[in-house]
Amino acid sequence: MKHYQEIIDLLPYKSPFHFVEELSHLDSEGCTGSYTIKEDEYFFEGHFPSHPVVPGVIITEIMAQIGLVCLGIYLLSDHSPNDPILPIFSNANVDFLAKAGPGNKLIVESKKIYFRFGKLKCKITCRLEHGTKVATGECSGMIVKKSQIE
Repeated sequence: MKHYQEIIDLLPYKSPFHFVEELSHLDSEGCTGSYTIKEDEYFFEGHFPSHPVVPGVIITEIMAQIGLVCLGIYLLSDHSPNDPILPIFSNANVDFLAKAGPGNKLIVESKKIYFRFGKLKCKITCRLEHGTKVATGECSGMIVKKSQIE
């Protein structure tokens, strides 16, 4: 199984806002990756401390980082570490179906709807490792190189 570490290394996010552990599949039509929710995630301090639940906005961000940004970097095949990718998130329409909490491994799968003129739109599904669907929806954004906007 290829892990696509070179794509993960090009992500512009840093801890505590980096939500991609592994990519297990990546091609021009979509990708699959995962992130395990840590027991000490910063958002659990205030999002129901006695009953921690991953906020929907974080689930959406995990879906976008894996399903949209990683795929966008891959589609920009001439990417370079010297010309960083800047994702500009433009839209999300996500339905939440189950909760996720500390220790849950989330599996995110995306299917490209279109990629043209730097805009990528995908159908993205997020599941718990054992299969329960947590969220599904469509996300889109612009995937640009930093040199294009300077």
